[in-house]
Amino acid sequence: MEAIKNRYEFVILFDVENGNPNGDPDAGNMPRVDPETGYGIVTDVCLKRKIRNYVEVVKEDEPGYRIYIKDGFPLNRSDNEACEYVGVNPNKLKEEKKKDSDLDRKLRDFMCRNFYDIRTFGAVMTTFVKGALNCGQVRGPVQLGFARSIDPVYPRVVTVTRIAITTEADAVEKDTEFGQKYIIPYGLYRAEGYVSANLARKTTGFSETDLELLWEAILNMFEHDHSAARGKMAVRKLIIFKHDTELGNAPAYKLFEAVKITRKDGIDLARSFADYEVEIGEIPEGVRCVCRG
Repeated sequence: MEAIKNRYEFVILFDVENGNPNGDPDAGNMPRVDPETGYGIVTDVCLKRKIRNYVEVVKEDEPGYRIYIKDGFPLNRSDNEACEYVGVNPNKLKEEKKKDSDLDRKLRDFMCRNFYDIRTFGAVMTTFVKGALNCGQVRGPVQLGFARSIDPVYPRVVTVTRIAITTEADAVEKDTEFGQKYIIPYGLYRAEGYVSANLARKTTGFSETDLELLWEAILNMFEHDHSAARGKMAVRKLIIFKHDTELGNAPAYKLFEAVKITRKDGIDLARSFADYEVEIGEIPEGVRCVCRG
């Protein structure tokens, strides 16, 4: 399939209600918060994991849409497939490269053709034996930044009781145990992303079909990933800026600054998406704006 021809930027608006959107292991798995401002944070790694999970669910390892980075699947196993395909010994790649100076590209192209997340986000595929050649590094055309909440968030610690007793000794003395859940009562988050048509053409072959799947995955990334810990999460709006050219017609920051999210008049503490207004200002010439969701 032919690579995309237009550059894109996009803004994702998603919210959480009574849940933990992204636990911080450095803070006992409390919701991530910027300690200086109180704004909530969700990492790019977390968001890309949701996109990968959605693609894996809807495609179910369909050829060309496998997922490279996934739970319970060693990376070496996929890397070895690339070596087998091009007919080289993964334990003797240094020697193989001396025979074929184009080996790096062949390995990279195999990985890009077969794995959607490599074609999209890129990957660092340096998992072969120490000192040997690897499948290389791929810089993906789709990049995401951290998501940040529109307003400061106020994490809560909720104490819960359970009837499941941990040990026999505890069962003699008590009928219940206490536990804790960490939640944010409500938070609206904004994430910004980029799609480079130039990298798609030169490196991974990210196509229009791949792009449509990306938009679909973003809009539905929480729909098959519900859990009690995360509460109610949903993508509320996806704002897409499409440039007329491969290299773009306006700086990304101008497009992001055109998207303004504010609380409605009279709302001091937002508790739902309906408490906010989303406005899109003037768009530079050569760029079109599409809203989904």
